[in-house]
Amino acid sequence: MTLLTFKQKLYTTLESHYPKTELDSFFKIILEDVLKLSKIDFALEPNSTISDQKSDEIDDIIKGLEQHQPIQHLIGFTEFMDLKLEVNQHVLIPRPETEELVHWIVDDFKNNTPIDVLDIGTGSGCIPIALSTNMKNANVSTIDVSIKAIATAKRNATTNNATIQFIHQDILATKKLTNQYDVIVSNPPYVRDLEKIEIQKNVLNFEPHLALFVSNDDPLVFYRHIAQLAKTALKPNGILYYEINQYLGKETVELLQNLGFKNIELKKDVFGNDRMIKASF
Repeated sequence: MTLLTFKQKLYTTLESHYPKTELDSFFKIILEDVLKLSKIDFALEPNSTISDQKSDEIDDIIKGLEQHQPIQHLIGFTEFMDLKLEVNQHVLIPRPETEELVHWIVDDFKNNTPIDVLDIGTGSGCIPIALSTNMKNANVSTIDVSIKAIATAKRNATTNNATIQFIHQDILATKKLTNQYDVIVSNPPYVRDLEKIEIQKNVLNFEPHLALFVSNDDPLVFYRHIAQLAKTALKPNGILYYEINQYLGKETVELLQNLGFKNIELKKDVFGNDRMIKASF
C-alpha cells in the first residue's frame, strides 16, 4: 500500500458514512499519529510505500470507522490541551468545549497562589490532569464512581507527569465532602434521554452511557447535589465551575440562585452555546 492508495481507500470506503470534512480529519490523524508523517510528506512523496504492519493497522482502523467506532479509540488516544490521553470504552472522549472550561479556571487562578482543587467525574482525567499541569501550585483531587475510568485516568496522569489524588466514590451517595477547596469543578452527565436522537453513532454506541445520560425527569440531579455539597466544601472565596447542557443554561442558573449561590456567570463556548457556569457561595 502506498500513501496515495491509503488515502483513496479511506475516502472510497467511508464516503457514504461521513462528510468530507470528517474524512479529511481522519486522513490527517492517521497520517500524523499512525504513520508519523505530515501533509507535506504526503504531497512530496504520495507513492512512498507503507510497511505491511502499518498497512494492516490502517486497514483495521478503516474497518472500525466503517462501524462508526471513534477514531480516538482506534488509535488509542486523543489530545487535550497539548496532553496525550488514553481513551477507551470506559471514559468519554474529551471535547474542545471542556478545554474552554479548564482555561477559564486557569485564567481565574493564574497568580500562582497554592490552591486546593476537586474535580468531580474523573473520566479520562482530562480536567484534573490539565489543571495540575497548568497550575503548578494546585493540589488536585478527583472523584469518579467508575473503577475502570479511574484506572484509565491514573495511567494518563503517569504519562503526563501529573500528581493527582484519585478517589473512588459515588458522588450522588455522598452526604458531605470531608475537605475544603478553592475550586470545585464538574462536567457531570447532562444529556437527557430525549436528546439521544441528536447523538452521533460513534458516541451513542461506543462511549459510556453512565457518563453521558440523565433522565428527562431530573436532568439537573448532579448539579443540584454537587452544589449542595459545595456550599460547605468551598473555602471562603472558593468557586464552583460546571460544564452544562447547552439547552439548560437558564435552569442551571436558577438552580444555583435558589441554593443561595452568588456571582453566577453563564458563559458561551466557541460555538455560541451556553456551556459553562461559575458561582461562589
